[in-house]
Amino acid sequence: MKITDALLAEHVVFHNLFDQVECMAPRMKSITEVTSLARLLESLLKAHSDVEEELLIEPLEHCLEQIGHCETFHQEHQEIDHNLKQAQLARNVRQARVHLLAAVVSSRKHFDKEERIVFPLAEKLLKSRTLTALWNTWTEQRNRTLH
Repeated sequence: MKITDALLAEHVVFHNLFDQVECMAPRMKSITEVTSLARLLESLLKAHSDVEEELLIEPLEHCLEQIGHCETFHQEHQEIDHNLKQAQLARNVRQARVHLLAAVVSSRKHFDKEERIVFPLAEKLLKSRTLTALWNTWTEQRNRTLH
């Protein structure tokens, strides 16, 4: 297996989670419900983006800079993080929902860009052996986290 396969599989799980958030958020009555969901999403996205950054973005950073996407990816991460933080700091449930759903929309757009640009770039520029080695590293990191 390759790192791109693993990260794409995580994207599928996230898209299912995003579907649930979009379905549930409008019906949530308390700010605690929304902020708890924002905290959960923040935690999961951070774990995913840390691995993605370390194992895939960093090795491709020079290429992403050349095509003008490096700064954009970092700004998108900041936008997602900002909306999740704002959802947790909101003073009313409506504001919390707005920020939570904005984070979901931004995350979907960001994932789409990664799937269209970063993953194909990795497949093109990195050797299959390297992609498999990165997957092994990802697996080891996940196993350490679980134990």
